[in-house]
Amino acid sequence: MSELGELVSHQNTIYEATAPVALYVAGILSHPAAMTLRPYRSAPIRATLLNWLVSTAYDASDEIVGRTERYFPGFLTPDTTVTAFRDLRPMLYRAVAPFLQDSHEDVREAAVIAALILAEHPALAEHRDHLAAHAYLVLDTSADAPNRRVARKALEAWGHSVPGPEPLPEEPWDRGPHSDGRGDLEPPF
Repeated sequence: MSELGELVSHQNTIYEATAPVALYVAGILSHPAAMTLRPYRSAPIRATLLNWLVSTAYDASDEIVGRTERYFPGFLTPDTTVTAFRDLRPMLYRAVAPFLQDSHEDVREAAVIAALILAEHPALAEHRDHLAAHAYLVLDTSADAPNRRVARKALEAWGHSVPGPEPLPEEPWDRGPHSDGRGDLEPPF
């Protein structure tokens, strides 16, 4: 799994191998072995594969590509590796969609986040209202701040009402066992 990230999407880059590997990952999502728990973790391999698709799809998302285009005009010309990957989004969505209501929370949330990012593709616009319900569920139940941001941005982009702003994260010095106002060097007793 670590080699998948290091060799195919190292430093948030879409390589020539990224698109074929993404198709392979999408193809094995439904294999029964994908529900094997990863060693030392409580999440199935399927959740990890979906999270890899999330990460890779985000690297080729409208937001990231738009930001890159400002500094490197022509970044998204028809013959680039990023364009080839972005063209796969409808196919990848079809592989991810069966897991939107998976019984395992990690798999379900990873599938929802992947679907939200992939649904930026114009051919997937018809799925956005259905995905909005899943995005609201992520906002209501997820403790993962990046996933909540993806859900919030998708809802905003699709014209859905979004609950009030996210609470500001605590400052580092406010966290931890002494967050009741004592200094870090004071004992807790």
